[in-house]
Amino acid sequence: MKLFQQKTTVHKFKSAGEFTEQYGIGKGDFILASKSIYEAYFAPQKLEAHVEYKNKYGAGEPTDVMIDALLADFRRTECRRIIAIGGGAVIDMAKILVLAGDYSTEQIFKREVPLAKERTLIAVPTTCGAGSEVSNVSITELTSIHSKLGLASDEIYADEAVLIPELLSKLPYDFFATSAIDAFIHAIESYVSPRSNLYTEMFSMEAMQMIIQGFKKIIEKGADYRMELLDEFLTASNLAGIAFGNAGTGAVHAMSYPLSGVYHVTHGEANYQFLTAVFASYQRMNPDGKLKKLNQFLGGLLDCPETEVYKQLEGILDKIISRKKLREYGMKEDEIQSFAESVEESQQRLLDQSYVKMTAAQMAEIYRQLY
Repeated sequence: MKLFQQKTTVHKFKSAGEFTEQYGIGKGDFILASKSIYEAYFAPQKLEAHVEYKNKYGAGEPTDVMIDALLADFRRTECRRIIAIGGGAVIDMAKILVLAGDYSTEQIFKREVPLAKERTLIAVPTTCGAGSEVSNVSITELTSIHSKLGLASDEIYADEAVLIPELLSKLPYDFFATSAIDAFIHAIESYVSPRSNLYTEMFSMEAMQMIIQGFKKIIEKGADYRMELLDEFLTASNLAGIAFGNAGTGAVHAMSYPLSGVYHVTHGEANYQFLTAVFASYQRMNPDGKLKKLNQFLGGLLDCPETEVYKQLEGILDKIISRKKLREYGMKEDEIQSFAESVEESQQRLLDQSYVKMTAAQMAEIYRQLY
């Protein structure tokens, strides 16, 4: 029985220039990047690589249409090494470029074709949430079903992850906050996953502790203090990525996908809507299993009794960034049932990794509560 693996080598550099010099980035390399980050930190270096910006293919989270357009551009080059510089969307898109064949994104994500890796991927995260640089997961919206779908395959692991804390310095506060909360969700969901074990728990616990401690400092000293904590939050995101890359995420992610797919809510923000409601439901359904151990750990971090951890957690997160009601995104009341049914139909991989596997009726109740 396989317990743990970490296929991606993790590096850290003080600056973008130090990274590009050591890796010899140039001719023969294909760079997919967030435009603002690339222009600020990499363009002045006048690299001779083939560069494409993510916004050329569309705004927001990846869709199969966007990735198909990227694949078409990439296949016209002869590049063998791919460098992804950006958030989870950029890295998730770049992961598909490593695969052999001329298949469409939909064929790949539906696993209708064989997956074989034939190119090198270097992932450079510019947010502190996705953890995609060390996971074997890529997420896209399949436009045919208006919902996100995840591809989990060892063939799409990045070969190397490069952490450069200065790249987070231009991240707007809202994106920083939802990214960091997303990293916390990766850590907490992987901790209670049926696939978790001692090895993954260590990464989950350290990530949760670093994020909660960071949030407390930001609440005390103000939003700008996050600039003093970029290294800690980037590291915590990476640790959480290692945890969920091995143990997986669950119902929080599953329930967020229709909201993102239909109303284009960013990944971290969509996940945030469901975090405490899902875990409060777990508490009602099975309080004496792995959740009890989690509650003891969170109680220590949050300085509160185990019975109050989710109320206390919600209070801290709301001080970092407030949540909205689902109706504020445009969701309609008659979509409560259809969203729940679509999750049950299309997200079995995530539901199987949940602490308690929820039914459509149970998920509909959570949607209704948050509506």
